[in-house]
Amino acid sequence: MLFGNSAGQPDQVMQQTNGQHVFDVGTDDFEEKVIQGSMDVPVLVDFWAPWCGPCKQLGPVLEKLVASYGGKIKLAKVNLDENQQLAGALRVQSVPTVYAFFGGRPMDAFQGNMPESQLKAFIDKVLESVRQMQPDALDIPEALKGAAEALAENDLQTAHAIYVQILQADENNVQAYSGLIRVLIAAEQLEQAQHMIENAPESISKSPLFAEVKTALDLASVKPDSEEERALSAKVDADPNDFQTRYDLAMARFASGKKQDALGHLLYIIEMNRSWNEEAARHQLLKFFEAMGHADPLTIQARKKLSSILFS
Repeated sequence: MLFGNSAGQPDQVMQQTNGQHVFDVGTDDFEEKVIQGSMDVPVLVDFWAPWCGPCKQLGPVLEKLVASYGGKIKLAKVNLDENQQLAGALRVQSVPTVYAFFGGRPMDAFQGNMPESQLKAFIDKVLESVRQMQPDALDIPEALKGAAEALAENDLQTAHAIYVQILQADENNVQAYSGLIRVLIAAEQLEQAQHMIENAPESISKSPLFAEVKTALDLASVKPDSEEERALSAKVDADPNDFQTRYDLAMARFASGKKQDALGHLLYIIEMNRSWNEEAARHQLLKFFEAMGHADPLTIQARKKLSSILFS
């Protein structure tokens, strides 16, 4: 697996639903979900009990508030009756008791119920404290630029890490989400890429950038046949103006990762006979542009060549 534990990481980034902002936790998974989970995002830990009246009032309001922050803070709910040892370790003497964890450590707490306005003020105070602990906020435009450059250079590890970092800061960033899918495609982790596409947030799924990565995955799913590719190449060498064979060769070249060669074959067809097969070469070239991304250096270069052909 190229990215070590990355099989789960894209899922973690993309599935920021309410069910993952608010979750139950106990002694067995407290280390994973709260201690480790609070390294990047603050986690509130709500100690409650089924017999506790104020808990029943506090819980729903706290859950609603946490969900409204869209992943900037999470809520772990601990049933006191089932986790006495954990409660003892944190010196919980009454319920409800709410701790705020960040960086693996408790940073603030309160006991008892409180009005929604005070709960929101508590959460805002926690988030402000976290912000102050991280003065060097992520420069998302620069990070996106760096990730795109890394992807263009096939430095998939770096691109993956940057896109994940951006999505942790802005889970609805369509450029980062689409970029992460491109990383998975380049790493031939097509099932993960498909999973991200199928589970994309609505705000992302409506973006033209998202349509481009769907095209990229469709084209990446076509498996190259090296023997067929060699045969097509030989036929084109024998007859350069056999446009159908050249078109088929372009498709095979793209599937095998020889993108520049694929673009060149389609551009040749357009230059020699742009109306061939109802402009099939031009239409396919535009699909290649979508699959590669409009910021890809090869796309930019091929677009200039296409313009010079069409307007010459």
